[in-house]
Amino acid sequence: MAVTRGFIGRRAAESSRVPPGQYVTRDFPVLSAGPTPYTPLDTWDFTIRGAVDKPVSWSWAEFQQLPHEKFTVDIHCVTKWTRLDMAWSGVPLDTFLDAVPTQATYALAFSDGGYTTNIPLADLRGGKAWIVDEYDGRPLEPEHGGPARLLVPHLYFWKSAKWIRGVELRTTDQPGFWEMFGYHNYGDPWKEQRYYGD
Repeated sequence: MAVTRGFIGRRAAESSRVPPGQYVTRDFPVLSAGPTPYTPLDTWDFTIRGAVDKPVSWSWAEFQQLPHEKFTVDIHCVTKWTRLDMAWSGVPLDTFLDAVPTQATYALAFSDGGYTTNIPLADLRGGKAWIVDEYDGRPLEPEHGGPARLLVPHLYFWKSAKWIRGVELRTTDQPGFWEMFGYHNYGDPWKEQRYYGD
């Protein structure tokens, strides 16, 4: 068996955290479908709309007043990189969803720049998703989705919409931007659901 010089393999604990087909990086690559939008904080808001009695919005100042959680998770990108132990701060999506009763079972996240991505509502509840505004103890930089992005770490990273502006609750599923271009509708990294048909 040939071994590349300097390669000692992954540590066992690390290996159990890396989905099939992924490699670990210390970088935080910047990938976007278009130019980076820059939204002034005094015009930013986050809105829950769609299958609700009345849309509800939070301004940046109101968002900042909500209880934030600090947490560390692993991130898996569809382009095959994984970054372990990423430290974030944000508001659980449950906080917003609990304020808006709905019969919806699907969500369509929408962002500045026109980006959208679809996610079953169950994958945004129960402490599985956040609206984050800090990474590694600092405000989230625009190239990484700042001022705020959706974070759904158990799915491929394209589901964690940058520059988030809200969630449209739906009773039927509607594919988002990358899903319409052939990405998998769900995106489970542990099942390698990268593209349609995976």
